[in-house]
Amino acid sequence: MNNSQPAIRQIIRLLESQYPDARIALGYTNPLELLIATILSAQCTDVIVNRVTPVLFSRYQTPAQYAEADTGELEAIIHPCGFYRNKARSIQGAAKVIVEKFGGKVPSAMKEILTLPGVARKTANVVLYNAFGKEEGIAVDTHVKRLSRLLGLSSQNSPENIEKDLMKIVPGGQWGHITYLLIEHGRKVCIANRPKCEECALASLCPSFKA
Repeated sequence: MNNSQPAIRQIIRLLESQYPDARIALGYTNPLELLIATILSAQCTDVIVNRVTPVLFSRYQTPAQYAEADTGELEAIIHPCGFYRNKARSIQGAAKVIVEKFGGKVPSAMKEILTLPGVARKTANVVLYNAFGKEEGIAVDTHVKRLSRLLGLSSQNSPENIEKDLMKIVPGGQWGHITYLLIEHGRKVCIANRPKCEECALASLCPSFKA
């Protein structure tokens, strides 16, 4: 992993030049909305989530409203996001904990936010970075996982272990940003099953490059 330190800096520079506007694609206006949207985004595209959340956010604005919502109504609204029963359970469970333990405010520390139902490290990292400007880890979604392995940044399989590997080599101040750089590259160039290797700015650095 030590040899990856110079490479990761170059990878970040190249990706920043390719995607200067890389940022989270989910729509939100406050930490609660981001938390809900991120829970909904599990195994669902951001496009679909962004179609659902305007209706959802206009119907419920506070943790108490989510906690007290009619479950059937909530499920009906988020149905297009898939796994709607589990996601509704997570949303209402998280909302109840926020009300009962955190004074109605989404917690801004890793240890506390991980106590919310439906919140694992990926969701926690997304919310902490984008809503509170805190970098306590690196959000590893399917794109980050796949590209980290292809680029030789990690040989691990679990998101937790990939995150640990990335945290060892990614410079401080880039932990939050690198997630969105890799997501953009995964969506536009290093596409699963049909990568555009001949167009890739990272080809010279990629051990998986096929000329």
